[in-house]
Amino acid sequence: MTATPWLWAVFTVAAAFAQTIRNAMQRELTAALGTAGATQVRFLFGFPFALVFLAILVAKTGAPLARPGLMFWAWVLAGAFIQILATALMLAAMGERSFVVTIAFIKTEPIQVALFGFIFLGDKVTPPMIAAILVATAGVIVMSTKPGGKVGGIRPTLLGLTSGGAFALAAIGFRGAILSLGLPDYFMAATFTLVIGLAIQSVALSLYLSLRRPIVMFALLRAWKPSLFAGFMGALASQFWFLAFALATAASVRTLALVEVLCAQLVARYGFGQRTTAREAIGMVFVVCGVALLLLAY
Repeated sequence: MTATPWLWAVFTVAAAFAQTIRNAMQRELTAALGTAGATQVRFLFGFPFALVFLAILVAKTGAPLARPGLMFWAWVLAGAFIQILATALMLAAMGERSFVVTIAFIKTEPIQVALFGFIFLGDKVTPPMIAAILVATAGVIVMSTKPGGKVGGIRPTLLGLTSGGAFALAAIGFRGAILSLGLPDYFMAATFTLVIGLAIQSVALSLYLSLRRPIVMFALLRAWKPSLFAGFMGALASQFWFLAFALATAASVRTLALVEVLCAQLVARYGFGQRTTAREAIGMVFVVCGVALLLLAY
């Protein structure tokens, strides 16, 4: 299956939009399930929908399932478990007093993913792409850092940077898994990798919650009705992320993914009536300029 050069950008924007909705749903579930339970929603309730995506793809195209080799399993296992670690580090960072500052550090992910992509996958990063990454990331940092925000020591800084680095490595792991399949059909490569990745994460977190926090696991199962939509939106977002990873470098995808911040601003403005500050407006201009530079680089 061939793809037009700009299709990765469409997939990325669609993924960012779906993820914004999923995040809003998870936020609503956090009060009842806690952070661990709400995090598991994206994996446990997303996995069945990923299976449906794969079944539809096979039924419509008649394409055979991928036959992964050892490198695929190495990449996908790394991506799955590092993403869980990244989420845990992010939650730890959010527990610090310097919440907004650590979020700014987490959003350095595009810079780190460009470095890791070059080291592990040989992804090329041109000077225009580097400029786009730096401009867009600067915009997010400006939006995230509030006047009077304090770093509060080295711990929150390290937590934020390490979380961003872990998310970057997870993206590299999943892209490496997709590429290792060597399939001409990028839809099959992305969807198959998504199913395996979600299966690993669902089983791992289900075992952890069942053994360490069974009350949370029972509460999660009882809340299956509101969790279904969040799981669907999570699976849909992941499907688009993986399709984008199959077509473009992880650095390009994660930089363009910063449009999620703009989506969140729109939701806050029109959904919750929260006004946009001058600092946030300046940051949005930087993000838009960075995205424009990235698209012109292709």
